[in-house]
Amino acid sequence: MKPSKGGIYKRFIKRLMDFILSLIAIIVLSPVLLIVTILVKVKLGSPVLFKQKRPGLNEKIFMMYKFRTMTDERDENGKLLPDSIRLTKFGKFLRSTSLDELPELLNILRGDMSIIGPRPLSIKYLPYFNETEKQRHDVRPGLTGLAQINGRNSISWEEKFEYDIKYVNHINFVGDVKIIFMTVFKVLKRSNIGQAEEAPESFHIVRQRQIDSKRKVSRL
Repeated sequence: MKPSKGGIYKRFIKRLMDFILSLIAIIVLSPVLLIVTILVKVKLGSPVLFKQKRPGLNEKIFMMYKFRTMTDERDENGKLLPDSIRLTKFGKFLRSTSLDELPELLNILRGDMSIIGPRPLSIKYLPYFNETEKQRHDVRPGLTGLAQINGRNSISWEEKFEYDIKYVNHINFVGDVKIIFMTVFKVLKRSNIGQAEEAPESFHIVRQRQIDSKRKVSRL
């Protein structure tokens, strides 16, 4: 199957649809956003939002917003405790229901992100992408994507990137609508909740191990 050149939908309609749908979603979900904001404030404290720089379209860095899911607990030396300890039961609930992702609607409205696209990953991963994997930054990152409806954290990094590149090369309206409906279905069904709560091993660690392994083999 040959990569699509994008057409009118990819170049013009997709961004307009993102703006309109994200605006509608923010208005409709405003009571939910308010309730979650209050609960996060009461249970986890301030700041309510978790902010982190992520690479977007053409690797341009933007600030991504999510609801906070962890405490600021530290050891006797003032160092943050491991994520597994700081992630509360309430935080796990937010992640498993994807409620923590709702503030990303603001990123979509601003044009940093799209409703559908490869998920924005850590900046520290950038040096480890090969030339094919870098294509995931040829489009705006998404709130959800092809990889998310095909396994989320239960599939390998290589499989995720294969889905990302497949999406980038074949963007179309029908495909985006299918991904939206599949995402809603999986969120309501709470599919892959176990995998969602347990973050996979960081990509840069996995890729560095692969690089080191190849170097050892080449020396033999």
